[in-house]
Amino acid sequence: MDQNNGDLLKYRNEVLTHLQYIKEKVDSNHAHLERVNGRLREAEKSISAIKAVGTSITVAITIVLTWLGISE
Repeated sequence: MDQNNGDLLKYRNEVLTHLQYIKEKVDSNHAHLERVNGRLREAEKSISAIKAVGTSITVAITIVLTWLGISE
């Protein structure tokens, strides 16, 4: 019976060691994903700003061309 308890404790310790390793890797991946998401958020804000400027320029050019077409 002592042998079974020893094997069981050894197995339990190995499982806990592996679980700790997996937890460390998951935590590391989580931290990395948070950094990536932060950069992605900034990129999306920049793209939105560029689209807003482009839309404003397009509207301004359309108004000028329409005004020139009407005035002739």
